[in-house]
Amino acid sequence: MDIQREQGANYKPKKLKNFMSVKSLLVLINCILISVGQISGVLLVRTYFLHGGKRKWLQSFLLTAGFPILILPISISYAKRKNINSRVFVTPKLAIASAILGLLLGVCSYLYTFGMSYLPVSISSLLASTSLAFTAIFAYFIVKHKFTDYSINAVVLMMFGSVILGLHMNGDRPIGESNRKYTLGFVMTLGGAALHGFLNAGVEYSHLKAGVVVTSDLVMQMQFLISMFSTLFCVVAMIINKDFQAISREAEEFGLGQNKYYIILALSAIALQMMTIGSLGLIFCSTALLSGIVNALLVPVQQIFAVMFLPESFNSEKWMALAMCLWGFASYFYGEYKVSLKKVTKTKDDTPPDQV
Repeated sequence: MDIQREQGANYKPKKLKNFMSVKSLLVLINCILISVGQISGVLLVRTYFLHGGKRKWLQSFLLTAGFPILILPISISYAKRKNINSRVFVTPKLAIASAILGLLLGVCSYLYTFGMSYLPVSISSLLASTSLAFTAIFAYFIVKHKFTDYSINAVVLMMFGSVILGLHMNGDRPIGESNRKYTLGFVMTLGGAALHGFLNAGVEYSHLKAGVVVTSDLVMQMQFLISMFSTLFCVVAMIINKDFQAISREAEEFGLGQNKYYIILALSAIALQMMTIGSLGLIFCSTALLSGIVNALLVPVQQIFAVMFLPESFNSEKWMALAMCLWGFASYFYGEYKVSLKKVTKTKDDTPPDQV
């Protein structure tokens, strides 16, 4: 009798703990994808522009051009499901939503790329980090995301860290850069951050209003469609801008040599696709706000790598911003841990004992 009571009381909590452990693992994997993709991708794109690259739509295209790689995990997932009734296919409603989000992602990638072509990494990444604030605002109005003291603390700390970086941005201004190009790059990057925040909330909203159970298989299909439509949007722009005809000529004139030109393009496509997959996957595993917080956390980390591999400096303001971002990131995860702990405790208390 006592064993039955114990099993009945602990079944749901154990099931919840297993779910939380799987969810934590998925969050970790997506965070790694975002980190590796965003840090290396931004450095590669900036390297491209520093050594003579000028094709902005080409770099925008590379953000999602690696989307065919998703065919492999999708195929493996479907092969494991021998029963065709157990296979989940994206609904027409989600397909339309993915198409709209993909087109917006294409615009967003161009705005970011335009900014990176004229701004140093320290400034472009600073402005991109403001997507956290835009994500928080759009998530509040679109998906009714509730803030906790810890998440508010994280947002405030990270935004202050970005402000600290902004106080010293004139010292990193590229030599010979005109006021018009610098200002235009500043505005375009800020616009990209705003659109990025809307996209994060939009992806989460599409999951909530899907009308079906959103599984990992369904998310991969949506990732495929979003990336495909973003890529097609950029391809059309490249055709109009005659970028395809200019690639071979640009490769010959590239400062680091023709071979390294193509290597940088290939590595950029891989890194940026990792970032896109990780960002969309993280929204599925958690929330749009967490995706924005991870992006903001990587800003000061990008400063360190920019100093190591690019002609940029690292000062005391950037070290302080790094400390504040790490503090804010830890605050958010501690808050999530306390919330999940309360859920587990509440489930234990609410589980009725088995009747004898």
